Amino acid sequence: MVLSAAATAESAPSAIVSLFWIALAGVVGPLLSRLTRGYVPDVVILLVLGVVLGPNALGWAGTGGGVDLLSELGLGMLFLLAGYELDPKLLGGRSGRQAWLVWGSCLVFALGLVTLSAADVSFTARVAVAIAMTSTALGTLLPIVKNAGVLDQPLGRAVLAHGAVGELGPIVAMSVLLSSRNAGAAIVVLVLFVVAAGLIGLVPQRILDRIPGFGRALRELGGGTSQLPVRVVFLLLLVLMAVAEVFDLDVVLGAFAAGLILRKLVASGHPQVDASLETIGFGVLIPVFFVVSGMGIDPAAVAGQPVMWLLFVLSIAIARGLPVWLSERYIPHGANLPSLRERAQLALYAATGLPIIVAVTQVATSTGLMEQDLASTLVAAGATTVLVFPLIARLIGGKPPHS
Repeated sequence: MVLSAAATAESAPSAIVSLFWIALAGVVGPLLSRLTRGYVPDVVILLVLGVVLGPNALGWAGTGGGVDLLSELGLGMLFLLAGYELDPKLLGGRSGRQAWLVWGSCLVFALGLVTLSAADVSFTARVAVAIAMTSTALGTLLPIVKNAGVLDQPLGRAVLAHGAVGELGPIVAMSVLLSSRNAGAAIVVLVLFVVAAGLIGLVPQRILDRIPGFGRALRELGGGTSQLPVRVVFLLLLVLMAVAEVFDLDVVLGAFAAGLILRKLVASGHPQVDASLETIGFGVLIPVFFVVSGMGIDPAAVAGQPVMWLLFVLSIAIARGLPVWLSERYIPHGANLPSLRERAQLALYAATGLPIIVAVTQVATSTGLMEQDLASTLVAAGATTVLVFPLIARLIGGKPPHS
């Protein structure tokens, strides 16, 4: 047994070799996506390349030696940017309130579907699958909707509203329903975290307001070798992720809170850092996250259960897309989409989910709530929604994707 473990350790690729293959995948991914004229999103290709390179296929790359930490930072950066892009106004008003009600009904509906198909599974495990089925990949959808030319139209605004709630709702649900605590204690801890995050967010605001020299230093040291604003944002991200971990919450919540705080700071006139953060996030860390996530998918498990894979895809469409379509059709909120075509597009966009599915399955597998085979199939279904649902929506709209 000792010799076998040693041989396995020796045969595992080093961190540098793993990062080489991951970096190569990060370069190849967008090129292949461009060759498909954007029909196959970059993130789907990165996941597939991760499957091919990972231990369940070729075994050329692994997660040891700190690669998993870089992936965690990529996850944090992904949700920091999601929080930064989220306009809080989308969460309020009549359309925002309806989006919240629809998402809540989606969660209950999904939980009912999972219970009917797997009544013998623990309640928490069923909740984990239901949360994954009701997410919306807003960060992934934004460039797709923008390229389709509908971002500033009523359809685009509806996608933003449902996408904002479909990202924030599952994050909060993960923190409350997938916690080791009971629901009441989890809510108390979540409230304490929100208070702590608010206090942490006040610190840089007060420093910038009361110490003008610090604001000048940020501007003067914003370029060259200093890049102080970027370093401050990275510190903010790690502080909130660490606080979330201390509260025994998922670090995704901390990263999302960091993005919301950053948006407020930037909106108050402090140095712009979005271009630099996108360069670091989408250029380095986020591709690592998606490739490493692909490494966790067992293709044999997915191929061995093709019916379950397809059922998950259909279940996501029904549990998330159908309530969105019904609400847009029958519940007036002052900005309802008038045509059947636009309502179908909205339902398909809202049912497109992947990053939160990956995050939920990681939490569920690490706590023993979900088997790895099931997680692989669920992530594969999420990747399928990113590949298929926006494509169908754009074809319905009659506008081909731009390269």
